Amino acid sequence: MTDSAGEFIPSPRSQDCSKHAGGWGRPMTDPEYIWYGNKSEADYPDDACTPYYHKNAQIDDLTINNDLNVTGDIFAGEVTAGGKTLSSRKDFDIPHPTKGGWRLRHVCLEGPEAGVYYRGRLTNDTMINLPEYWDGLVDPATITVSLTQIGSSQDLIVDAIQWGKRIKVRSGTAANIDCYFLVHAERKDGERLIVEYEGTSIDDYPGDNSQYTHNK
Repeated sequence: MTDSAGEFIPSPRSQDCSKHAGGWGRPMTDPEYIWYGNKSEADYPDDACTPYYHKNAQIDDLTINNDLNVTGDIFAGEVTAGGKTLSSRKDFDIPHPTKGGWRLRHVCLEGPEAGVYYRGRLTNDTMINLPEYWDGLVDPATITVSLTQIGSSQDLIVDAIQWGKRIKVRSGTAANIDCYFLVHAERKDGERLIVEYEGTSIDDYPGDNSQYTHNK
């Protein structure tokens, strides 16, 4: 008999470095850096630890060549897209519309409610008809009205808010009505906003926090 090395098993000609679909394993919520493995779930050894996939990620720089599709909210110190910059104050920065070489920056209005508004001008009429969709969108008990008279003093009065659908205005001096109006109300879909709460992160919010996606 002669010594034998046993069955001949050919080695692979080259390494398989192709990409496989990711997204399986255990979610890792720490903001670590993203990496990409080259084994699929079916090829992963049974005796190995289940790997992690990145539910949240930290990236120093991100270049997007085409589109960015966001299904939730964006929380960031500053985001620039299409020449517009958003920050944690919800400001935006755009080229100035009338002054060359200048830019224009505004900040979004904030408030302790999920508020909506409707504005316009009321002339020779006594009724402000609210948008039809307000009937299912806002709490009618939260409706407030501001009136600004135009041209002359008209002693304007909100006479009634009827069924949350229209606002009756009258003049205390029986003058022809000509005014600007601004109507605010609070949305009734979803829970009411909890403005202040104890905690150190957004995860401590005592209400429904499922709509938010963020880096801790």
